[in-house]
Amino acid sequence: MISLDGVMQAPGGSKEDKAAGFKYGGWTAPYGDEAYGKAVQKELQEPADYLLGRKTFEIWEKYWPHHTDFWPGINDGRKYILSKTRKKSDWKNSVFLKNLADIKKVKKSKGPDIHVWGSSKLIQLLLKHDMVDELRLKIHPLTLGKGKKLFDKGTIPAAFTLTESTVTTKGVILVNYKRPDNYRDRKVKTGNVGA
Repeated sequence: MISLDGVMQAPGGSKEDKAAGFKYGGWTAPYGDEAYGKAVQKELQEPADYLLGRKTFEIWEKYWPHHTDFWPGINDGRKYILSKTRKKSDWKNSVFLKNLADIKKVKKSKGPDIHVWGSSKLIQLLLKHDMVDELRLKIHPLTLGKGKKLFDKGTIPAAFTLTESTVTTKGVILVNYKRPDNYRDRKVKTGNVGA
């Protein structure tokens, strides 16, 4: 969930993440409609494991174990958390990782797809090291100015292929992009318009 200017901080609620004085928590709420709800439910029903940054995990850890009526599979999916400070949690299926090498091992292991939700710094780390296979963006028709960004310093040049897109009645663009399988198609191509 991002704004037009790439902010992804605190989309779900006013108390979600007030870091750096962010005052627009819950900015996605006015944009819900049937198409948006179906897209989110489809993602929530997919068998998946989750890779999260520590801050996102701590928000989830307080909320999701008690709201499985909305997201039944969240407790069963394995939660991998990149953290230098945390080592354990009472939330079942929580596994703490120390570094990028640990993430690479998880990515190479067998199991369901690994989804990243929130976790702006973690996503930036993954983008910097070309470890993002797919982007599922919900682009909201507003700018927020300040806040944690999806794309920031360290993002490498990389080409993606459109696999799905929808525009909701509230103007949210739901779009999925995948990295091509062919290595040559993964590079950014340039040229001259009209040539």
